[in-house]
Amino acid sequence: MYLVVIAWMYVVLMMSVAEATNSNGTVLGALVTFVLYGVGPVLLVVYLMGAPARGKAIKKREAEERARHAAAKSGVAPEAGAMSPSDPPDAGRHAPGGAETVALDASVASVGKEP
Repeated sequence: MYLVVIAWMYVVLMMSVAEATNSNGTVLGALVTFVLYGVGPVLLVVYLMGAPARGKAIKKREAEERARHAAAKSGVAPEAGAMSPSDPPDAGRHAPGGAETVALDASVASVGKEP
């Protein structure tokens, strides 16, 4: 596909040069020819031809996100080194232990006091 784009840009460049060097032509006309016959259509065609690849990339990203979300819901640990930005720092399934939890536990003495 890029070969066609390069060839078309060469043709348009030669059209622009012919426009600029013609006795009735102008440099402004050459620039307009280059933009309207070359750059504009080529950008449009390249964008439209890249649409399927962009769609596949979006679907792949969504599938990876769904798999990561399903793994998080089922409790399966993600692959080694892969951590979602939304994962909490403590990914354990236990309730956080605060000072009140420690104070209710008789086997653990508070600081400076004996049991």
